[in-house]
Amino acid sequence: MFCQECGNKLILKFCENEGLVPYCETCGTFRFPPFKTAVSMCVVNRALDKILLAKHTNGETLLLAGYVKKGESAEKTIAREIREETGLNVIKTKYVASRYHEPRNVLMLNFIVSVSDGETRLNPEEITEAAWYSFDEALGAVTSDSTAAYFLNADVTELKKGRF
Repeated sequence: MFCQECGNKLILKFCENEGLVPYCETCGTFRFPPFKTAVSMCVVNRALDKILLAKHTNGETLLLAGYVKKGESAEKTIAREIREETGLNVIKTKYVASRYHEPRNVLMLNFIVSVSDGETRLNPEEITEAAWYSFDEALGAVTSDSTAAYFLNADVTELKKGRF
């Protein structure tokens, strides 16, 4: 590990209430490991009875997701990503859960998002196809034990209980 400011090698040093933390002797500063933040979105139709899942360019069927840009709130990211990927407009959002996704070193923030009715216009650079699924169909369409499945289970529970 190297300091993101000066480039020198970091050492592990005890930090009160934190334990061993990377430390830059040159800068005299603890350097907590940086990681990205992204939003994961369970997109539902206006009637709240269908979930939009997308097949991404890697071939997986997933929830919509996107990285939070510097200076952007999670809510602005949601509206931007949904518009960019599907052409749909956000009506309402509700935060549900978060989870660290180790394969990409990213903190995922999950939201249920209702969108306006209308035709989807997919961004072919990110999504190869998308379809509306019933709750049970959606649960069966994503890879079990994945981050998408973890979020989708929580989202469907909220939706079935009328908590949106």
